[in-house]
Amino acid sequence: MTDFSPVYDVENPPLPARESRVSDFWALLKPRVMSLVVFSGFAGMWVAPGFSETHPFLIFISIITLALGAGAAGAINMWYDRDIDLVMKRTKNRPVPAGRVEPSEALTFALFMTVAAVLTMGVALNWVAAGILAFATFFYAVIYTMWLKRSTPQNIVIGGAAGAFPPMIGWACITGDVTLMPLLLFAIIFLWTPPHFWALSLFACEDYRKAGVPMLPVVAGEAATKKQMLLYTLLLLPVTLAPFMLGMTGWMYGISALILSSFFVFTALRVLQDQTHKSARLMFGYSVFYLFALFLALMIDAA
Repeated sequence: MTDFSPVYDVENPPLPARESRVSDFWALLKPRVMSLVVFSGFAGMWVAPGFSETHPFLIFISIITLALGAGAAGAINMWYDRDIDLVMKRTKNRPVPAGRVEPSEALTFALFMTVAAVLTMGVALNWVAAGILAFATFFYAVIYTMWLKRSTPQNIVIGGAAGAFPPMIGWACITGDVTLMPLLLFAIIFLWTPPHFWALSLFACEDYRKAGVPMLPVVAGEAATKKQMLLYTLLLLPVTLAPFMLGMTGWMYGISALILSSFFVFTALRVLQDQTHKSARLMFGYSVFYLFALFLALMIDAA
């Protein structure tokens, strides 16, 4: 049986801390992930009723606070995961495990940004949006990072909900409520997340195994993971079409969703048939493009 216990003493990291730099604190925010969060959140704002009448400064505040909240959650993740990050090739050079930022500095930085983002969003916009932002940060930092990630191979399935909140937050920033449309956008990202991360975990499987993280390929094997990836892409396709089928969007989005989602299913089929990790790498890259393109089509259609 695989041992999923921590791999080294968290309180005594083996690498000495060096002087922190601005670039290291920027890296703590996981800027690539943050960019996707901000984009999907802005898409939620764009399609919300009343967006065109909203003052540009309030839209700017919405984007900044959403980015800060997402970045803070990423920083808490890096603070807590510094032991397993040190073991994995993909993450060992992150600021905390590499010793460039002290763990206490990272946590203080993250908590300050979390409070600042939630309070600013609540005061400047509304407390519905701020409440969802606070819950999303808590879900990612505590439910996913501190509990699910190291305890179950379904970590990314349940924990994926954290990354699905941004469109709801963006919508609520404009309207002050949550209706069916932002819930559908939530569902799209929720179903997109497992095949996206499992594609990564297929070619990073040994890293996760060494770090003791029970990702699905580590626990259930590659064949079972590939089948699950295909299942989620098949479930995702009708959900992406739901806004069009329910009359919430026009043909521009409907056709784009059909083409993009069908090709996502095709990439999953390729992964299922491929005995190497080449198709998994291609699917991972396409999955990022897919979400950007899908939400961009949604915004163009609304415009």
